[in-house]
Amino acid sequence: MTAEEKIWIDNASAYQLLQKWRFSPIGSSYFQEKERADYFQKKMTEKRCADQDAWVRASKDLGWGNN
Repeated sequence: MTAEEKIWIDNASAYQLLQKWRFSPIGSSYFQEKERADYFQKKMTEKRCADQDAWVRASKDLGWGNN
């Protein structure tokens, strides 16, 4: 994981994290490297737990078919 990727993950909104998670192509290199993928998942969980209402709003706003 590069320093830039870590900074992006740390500063991404719930919406941005969910968007990357849902709409990255299958096999995306972003989620193939274990350290980066594990860190991404950890931050998603932290943000979801910190503000569940914002997480649900972001999820509903994104849906599953919008990019």
